[in-house]
Amino acid sequence: MSSNLETLVTVFGGSGFVGRNVVRALAKRDYRVRVAVRRPELAGHLQPLGRVGQIHAVQANVRYPASVEAAMRDSHVAVNLVGILAKSGAQTFDAVQVRGAETIAKAAAAAGASMVHVSAIGANDRSSSQYARTKADGEKAVLAALPSATIMRPSVVFGPEDQFTNRFAALARLSPALPLIGGGETRMQPVYVGDVATAIADAVDGKAKAGATYELGGPEVLTMRQIMETILEITDRDRMLVSLPFGLAKLQSVFLQFAPGALKLTPDQVELLRSDNVVSQAAKSAGLTLEGLGITPDSMEAVAPNYLWRFRPAGQFQRKNA
Repeated sequence: MSSNLETLVTVFGGSGFVGRNVVRALAKRDYRVRVAVRRPELAGHLQPLGRVGQIHAVQANVRYPASVEAAMRDSHVAVNLVGILAKSGAQTFDAVQVRGAETIAKAAAAAGASMVHVSAIGANDRSSSQYARTKADGEKAVLAALPSATIMRPSVVFGPEDQFTNRFAALARLSPALPLIGGGETRMQPVYVGDVATAIADAVDGKAKAGATYELGGPEVLTMRQIMETILEITDRDRMLVSLPFGLAKLQSVFLQFAPGALKLTPDQVELLRSDNVVSQAAKSAGLTLEGLGITPDSMEAVAPNYLWRFRPAGQFQRKNA
């Protein structure tokens, strides 16, 4: 019986938040992992996730087909995790999430490799959000180039070092009030990054249906208000939750898109919040979910306290609600 050590998986965008969890999951299953990133000299943190020589970073930029083709050389599987939440210079939504995804799919097809493409539940070619539209267009481009590619659509992903729960916990430490865009009624299904990584590794194993689109969500559907309340409870912070109409939020985002860190908010992110981000009934009926892959998802309430404790007034030594 052949070992996974004979299989080379190229992970595009493997140095980010989701990427490092995917690399870890693949390394645990004994795959050889080639991590294709723009700055391989900054991907050294991935080395301890596997055995000596098992994980190797190479330079690749999805805007340059030759670099993508080089990264796919002799590879058996491609995993595309590349995506952006805000455009920056040449890194536009179309360049990265549509043409970049297509470039990877074409390179995988030319190499005779299979592919797992990570998109988002909010992907919709008729959305008012450019992020959501280009995610949908990217899926179409991938399937046109490689019809057997498996699409993974996670809801909002949480976990250590995320830009979701950590962001709001950081805001709660700085501000006496937190904004609820649109009244905080937008529904989400937060999914743990470890569960997403397991689903992607399962797809690499061949356990997912080729050409199918999976929707990955956690065990609970929560409104933004409920998510904020959970974060405040975990961090033991008493903060006002202030409703902010979409129109006013859009106006503020014109200026906040240039703000640093947790204060940053773009007009496109405001548009994203106009739509719910939950697993569809069609995906549930077809078994194209985490549960359909045999994965029992972890809840935010169960996992987040393990890393959000640092935002409590006295850190890990604080006795909650004392």
